[in-house]
Amino acid sequence: MAGYDDRDGQIWMDGKLVPWRDANVHILTHALHYASAVFEGERCYNGTIFKGREHSERLIRSGALLDMPLPYTADEIDAAKALVLEANGMRDAYVRVVAWRGAGEDMGVASARNPLRMAVAAWEWGAYYGDAKTSGAKLDIAKWRRPSPDTIPCKAKAAGLYMICTMSKHAAAAKGCSDAMMLDYRGYVAEATGANIFFVKDGEVHTPLPDCFLDGITRQTVIGLLHEKGIRVHERHIKPEELEGFEQCWLTGTAAEVTPVGQIGEDFRFEVGALTRDIAETYEKLVRS
Repeated sequence: MAGYDDRDGQIWMDGKLVPWRDANVHILTHALHYASAVFEGERCYNGTIFKGREHSERLIRSGALLDMPLPYTADEIDAAKALVLEANGMRDAYVRVVAWRGAGEDMGVASARNPLRMAVAAWEWGAYYGDAKTSGAKLDIAKWRRPSPDTIPCKAKAAGLYMICTMSKHAAAAKGCSDAMMLDYRGYVAEATGANIFFVKDGEVHTPLPDCFLDGITRQTVIGLLHEKGIRVHERHIKPEELEGFEQCWLTGTAAEVTPVGQIGEDFRFEVGALTRDIAETYEKLVRS
């Protein structure tokens, strides 16, 4: 497949559609140097973006947390996404919305005079973890930890916060793993590099309390589905040594959807059990309903 910079199609940039290959920015774009960017990843199923409005609203909140008041409303962001899907003739796609500080009068850490820009692109994207969607992913345990909330805007989906995720996933891939599980600054289980994590023990579900990392939209959706099924969900701090007692594990995220986990590190193994399969099937039916 061609690189992401060399494809046919249309990308929405700053209020209009432009040919895919022409959707470029200047080398002195502030976001490239100082990570002043926020984004959303969304999936469109059968012509409808799942929880698209929630994603648009979160993008606006993320911008505000980075002192970047976006110049678009949620309605305008939704309309831009719909236009991109229509222009590219897509009904099943991954949609990426990104907003950033562009090139302007400032080229230091401060950038208040630089324009705020936004783009929307969409492309076909299958299972994020490939065969792991059915057989169970293998996770490394990252050396990097999610930072304390008094050091980063942890409720924002901000580009800069993924630096340690990229490094952790590269290290995991070198070991033959699909992803890496990250601990938080206190040593509790946090999440994978781009997905939230769930565990099952004795028919009940346990998931880390999102007090220093993103409370994913898919995470919230799955917790709602579990409650509807009458399954007790414990949102709490989880110590790494507790992994030995869990029977099942799965990841959630827009890209990951619901993906079972078969192994974490060298010591912890999980079955792709009935509850994992059931919640994955229920989620699949929901997003396509």
